[in-house]
Order: sequence, then C-alpha cells, then structure tokens
Amino acid sequence: MATRLSSCPPKPELQRRKLLTRNQAEELGEIFKILAGDTRLIMLHALSKNDELTVTELADAVGLGPQAVSNQLQRLVDKGIVDRRRNGVQMLYRIIDPCVINLLEQGLCLSEDARTRRRQ
Repeated sequence: MATRLSSCPPKPELQRRKLLTRNQAEELGEIFKILAGDTRLIMLHALSKNDELTVTELADAVGLGPQAVSNQLQRLVDKGIVDRRRNGVQMLYRIIDPCVINLLEQGLCLSEDARTRRRQ
C-alpha cells in the first residue's frame, strides 16, 4: 500500500522568485495542458481520495473504457505526476507529487469562487 503524500516540499514564494524564463514557462504550460483534460482531472481527484487505484477502478470512476484511461494515465506518468507499480497482474496507480493535490484544491477554489462572483 502506498503511503499518504505529505505537503509540497518548501519552495520560495512566487513573488520572491525570478521572473520565469521562456523554458520554465513552456514547462509550466505543458503541465497545465496535461492537467487541463477533464478526464485526467477526474482521475487525479479519484487518486487523491485513494492511495492507489487500478485502471479498472479509474475507468469506473470516469465512465470510460480501461484502454482510454490507460492512455490518459500514461500521459500523467510521462510527466512525473503519477507512478505505477505491479501487484500480481494488476497495475496500481498513485499520485507521486503532493503539489498536484494542492493544485487541484486551489483550482477548485478558483472555480468555485469565480462561479460565486459571476452570480453576484
């Protein structure tokens, strides 16, 4: 069983960092593109609620076939956001970067607050 993720490692505050370089901005843009997919966001949320899930469990959570989910998981693995381990014949997936969970929480906060502001 995977261990629960702790918080993000300490990093300098955004305001104290040097302005992003073009390469850093491109890398960040790639991360945001990966995270922008509805299916991947639901999968990450499901993974954040569990230590590990199989492809079948994730497929059930998002309402897609295992092959489609497996393809999406591979993109997350390639970016170092999710990792996998074999347990017999099954592959178990888990989030390996605690910053992703914080980003999901912040994203939901932004979305919910924006929705509230639009109603006013």
